[in-house]
Amino acid sequence: MVVGPPDRTDLDNFATSPHQYKPLLSETHRKMRVLIIGFGSIGIKHARSLSNLGQDVAVVSRRAVDWPKVYGSIPQAIADWAPQYVVIASRTSEHWADLKALIACLFTGTVLIEKPVFDHQIDLPENNFSNIFIGYNLRLHPLLVRMKALLSRATIFAVHAYVGSDLTRWRPQIDYRDSNSAHRKEGGGVLKDLSHELDYLNWMFGQWRHLTASGGHVSALEIDSDDVFSILYKTDRCPVITIQMNYLDSPPRREFVALTDTGTVRADLIAGTLDVAGKYEYFGAVIQDTYTKQHQAVIDGNTSNLCGIDDGLEIMQMIHAAEQASSQKIWVMR
Repeated sequence: MVVGPPDRTDLDNFATSPHQYKPLLSETHRKMRVLIIGFGSIGIKHARSLSNLGQDVAVVSRRAVDWPKVYGSIPQAIADWAPQYVVIASRTSEHWADLKALIACLFTGTVLIEKPVFDHQIDLPENNFSNIFIGYNLRLHPLLVRMKALLSRATIFAVHAYVGSDLTRWRPQIDYRDSNSAHRKEGGGVLKDLSHELDYLNWMFGQWRHLTASGGHVSALEIDSDDVFSILYKTDRCPVITIQMNYLDSPPRREFVALTDTGTVRADLIAGTLDVAGKYEYFGAVIQDTYTKQHQAVIDGNTSNLCGIDDGLEIMQMIHAAEQASSQKIWVMR
């Protein structure tokens, strides 16, 4: 039996120490110059993962940060560092401006944008990037990879996904009221923050055909972003899919249930367990490892399981549809 990941308050495991978990070691001999734009908690995570893979990593930050190679602006970094791979890990509300800056610098390499793509539905600007990927790294989680393979051979009757975590305990080093998550104008809210569920369900079952939703800011949290949302929708592969997400649950939960013609499939991504019609499988990989696997896939050019830009923009369309359905109390059709 493989022991699952340790209990934690943050669904994406905001590790503060590079030694907290044993990293996945790269077997590739390819080395790249990588630029990380933004050096908050997620930027630090990307930088450490890439450094552990033996890559040369520089960062762009407006703050004074503890990293060997730091630039104050994107043009300066592109001109001096000449990266081959850029990770945009800034605030969601800054993604558009950062992409435009890369385009203006005539960058032609690979770009990975932290999820979600933007803070509102918008088209991608014209560019000459060789590839664009979106940081929905849960596609690399071995439990979800296994579940996708199992469900690809089944008839799906209904699916339910649940994700919840107490926002006040996500990042102990800062007041939750000062976090990006707390502010809608900075791309905060559960629909965007916890949109991994939207992505992996689309990855497994295809795009939504009609959708309704209910949610918003309903708790006593001192934020102006949405803290609870429920979505009900249909795809060509599944007639009923429901998703519930919140900023309130303690301890955190990230679960999935699928009713199929071959039995019920239950997954718990916190415990790392998969129950297939009463038979258990155990997964020891923590979510932190999926960041490393995501970068390894880019380095190796083995990107078939990564979220591409079209899929990322589809999630933005889905978020917009959920907000519209909730505010207008309607079904939204494609």
